[in-house]
Amino acid sequence: MWNTLSRMLHTGLLTESLPTCDEAAPTLETLQNDLLKILGRALCIRHVDAGSCNGCELEIQALNNPYYNLEGAGIKFVASPRHADMLLVTGPVSVNMEEALKRTYDAMPDPKWVIAIGDCGACGGVFGTSYASRGGVASIIPVNHVVMGCPPNPASLFSGILRTIASTRIE
Repeated sequence: MWNTLSRMLHTGLLTESLPTCDEAAPTLETLQNDLLKILGRALCIRHVDAGSCNGCELEIQALNNPYYNLEGAGIKFVASPRHADMLLVTGPVSVNMEEALKRTYDAMPDPKWVIAIGDCGACGGVFGTSYASRGGVASIIPVNHVVMGCPPNPASLFSGILRTIASTRIE
């Protein structure tokens, strides 16, 4: 045990450094004010897996951890599309999920935003368009923003959410 403790003391911290501040990214206070102006409350997100490999879902789940603190920014995930303002769609849209995705989009109240997550959500990725896949999300429902990557990291996802909201600012 003493050997382990002494190794820990000599090695020091091995965590990654904090990300640098992006000057173009809106501040947390600005984001919360914009959300109140646009919606009058917190941003509610509904996530739909349209046929992905679950890589993007793991990264989306990381947004809820204390490091990214999505709820601290006034953004939360909801179970019903009737309560959602934003739709995060992952994966290529499979034939079996096409109708469910359309119904989910139609059930959302206005204003509504759609973000296609990952390469598969953008254009179908390695799956493309086939007998089992309709391709990217934009071929089924309108998409406001695309977050590229396979899978995109949580910082890119958070940035995509912020940029989508920022593009709808009310002055």
